[in-house]
Amino acid sequence: MSSLKIPKIPTIDDYDIRESKVLVRVDFNSPIDPKTGKILNDFRIRSHVETLRELVVDRKCAVVVISHQGRPGEKDFTTLEEHAKRLSEYLGLDVEFIEDVMGPAARNRIKELRNGEILMLDNVRMASEELLEAIPEKQAETFIVRRLAPLFNYYVNDAFATAHRSQPSIVGFPLKLPSAAGRLMEREVNALRRAFKESSAPRVFVLGGGKVYDSLRIIEYLVKNKIADRILTTGLVAQLFLVAKAVNIGLANKKFLEEKGVLALISRARRILLSGAPIETPIDFKTLVDNEVRNETIGNVKGLIMDVGEQTIQMYSELMKEANVIVVRGPAGVIEDPRFREGTARILNSALETEAFVIIGGGHLAVLADQEKMKSRGNVHLSTGGGALLLFLAGEELPALYALNKSAKKFLGWKD
Repeated sequence: MSSLKIPKIPTIDDYDIRESKVLVRVDFNSPIDPKTGKILNDFRIRSHVETLRELVVDRKCAVVVISHQGRPGEKDFTTLEEHAKRLSEYLGLDVEFIEDVMGPAARNRIKELRNGEILMLDNVRMASEELLEAIPEKQAETFIVRRLAPLFNYYVNDAFATAHRSQPSIVGFPLKLPSAAGRLMEREVNALRRAFKESSAPRVFVLGGGKVYDSLRIIEYLVKNKIADRILTTGLVAQLFLVAKAVNIGLANKKFLEEKGVLALISRARRILLSGAPIETPIDFKTLVDNEVRNETIGNVKGLIMDVGEQTIQMYSELMKEANVIVVRGPAGVIEDPRFREGTARILNSALETEAFVIIGGGHLAVLADQEKMKSRGNVHLSTGGGALLLFLAGEELPALYALNKSAKKFLGWKD
């Protein structure tokens, strides 16, 4: 089996980060209500509290936090003022916010910051350089890095969810400052190492949701490198593979797939199946017919598919029992509608009832799991990393990790 590439990275413990000025890159990018501008889910903000508390409270550092929120031109592109207020609540500390990223106001306040204080700069994507991707050496020479780096002793990257980006705030600072992974980043990387070491088979992947193209990329890589022992499909991914098998999923669903551009991927899905890929597809669905919820078996589907059915849930639960690692990414149904959350919730809880190490890809999925099982079980990792986890599973390198590794070679003298 070809293993996924994870370079060795430095952590906070590799440096004497105490009473120092530290720049911390987090990922507070959260869903925003387009009508009110309010944060709808602050899972990612809460995820960084451990790292920030350790640096500010335990290590008495002066901490400056940078993050992004959305992209220019999109509805969720906004200031980080509310994010700072939420962080204050969770940290139990006064988090100062400044409406600046790298201008004189930000730089002067950073210079004045004392140990034990924490400051949050505004949305880093207000600096146009942050929207461009390039190699670390080039990003290290951007204005944002050249202006801010001299003000700090250390840089800490805790933003695993942005680890797939090669932007200045992710890969530029590590070449200018002694750098380390924060506790969240460290935990995410350790979870991936554990899940993909040689002895961790059998591995079961439960892949669903609406990002069909991305899921196909993941499946192709997992199959090619013999990483997955079973791939249980749900959502639009499952419908695509059923069509590729020449299974009748009903005209309404085929039309929906066509409108979404999914049918163009049929030949690709068919090639995966013909390669002998260990792919399982649902045997029944919850459907909607004239606003009536039904359970229909494949080959006899008349309604619009909204979730996996009872027999599929039972089958998938059985197939997960012998796994050593289970990775769940993407919902099984239209979870925005409470009537169609059961498939996702029960598959998650079945995974939690096994002896396997479970990785759940995203906080939006975890809210449907049994919270008591999540807390008591221990052998589970809730990943913050949407795009980063996706690209890692598809076999791509994560620039943030390689930048941290380069930093360790430069400042700690690490060898290849």
